[in-house]
Amino acid sequence: MINKYLQNFYGFAKRTTVPSLDYSQTIYEKFLTSEIPAGAKWLDIGCGHHLLPPWRFEQEKELFGKAKHIVGIDYDFPSLLKHRTISQRVHATADKIPFAENYFDVATANMVVEHLDNPQIQFAEICRVLKPNGIFIFHTVNENGCFARMRKVVPNALVKKLTRLLDGRTADDVFEVQYKANREETISPLAQKTNFTIEKIKLISSDAVFALVPPFAVAELFFIRLLMRHSLRRWRTNIIVILKKNI
Repeated sequence: MINKYLQNFYGFAKRTTVPSLDYSQTIYEKFLTSEIPAGAKWLDIGCGHHLLPPWRFEQEKELFGKAKHIVGIDYDFPSLLKHRTISQRVHATADKIPFAENYFDVATANMVVEHLDNPQIQFAEICRVLKPNGIFIFHTVNENGCFARMRKVVPNALVKKLTRLLDGRTADDVFEVQYKANREETISPLAQKTNFTIEKIKLISSDAVFALVPPFAVAELFFIRLLMRHSLRRWRTNIIVILKKNI
């Protein structure tokens, strides 16, 4: 009952303060829907438990239904066991993908790039398994955003507790962050070094982290409204990137 009241309050505050604001996962889903061609061979990197949020399960199945062949890889074996929509799942890391070169039409990564320890090697490996003109779409955290900056200084034990409280994720679903490919300034040279061309970089704001804590939610929404100004875009919380493999 309390949660319902808090959700309703947040919905009202959001409509009043930043009516154009979308959840970053919703924006990412729209990118996938528009960019992934029917009949594609699709690799989802760091597939985890699901591609989209759990309440978008039917939409996830529909999206995967477009693909001719879909494979999910993840280094976290328990996560692979929990995945409900990808049948072909492989226990592997992004620096050694067990597929032939030029095999996939598209690769995706949802909130994974922030965990990569050597993105130049890992992007090059993703490029290797993509066909010429194949695309790599990823959604990740913007290192310049306030929450990424906070994550760097807050102890990991506290991060796990806050994540459970605010996002509902358990401690074993919170992984160490690296932030080595999480700014426009680092993505551009990285793409050049790994045989990619940047098709699009979109910096976006997402729903308030403190959505269910009314005083903080209101303050955060006003801050997000400021970030909607183009001049302040580099401080937004999330990035969606489309890279194309060069011929």
